[in-house]
Amino acid sequence: MVKLRLARFGGKKNAFYRIIATDSRNGRDSRWLEQLGTYDPNQAVHAVRVDLARVDYWLSVGAQTTGTVGKIVDRARKSAVA
Repeated sequence: MVKLRLARFGGKKNAFYRIIATDSRNGRDSRWLEQLGTYDPNQAVHAVRVDLARVDYWLSVGAQTTGTVGKIVDRARKSAVA
């Protein structure tokens, strides 16, 4: 099953995440199918960049989001409308 989830990058105590599409059996930071965006929780206003068209594509073919990625995508959709 394909999941949309976070992959951790960055240094110690300086996490930076990529939003990726990957097989659920792969490890957190291992191979992925496609990078869909980034998330940086270290900035005052959390920096989020998401390609919503590609997220919609992956959801349409049966991919599932993790809880955190689902919240990030929802916030990105709300800010895109406003």
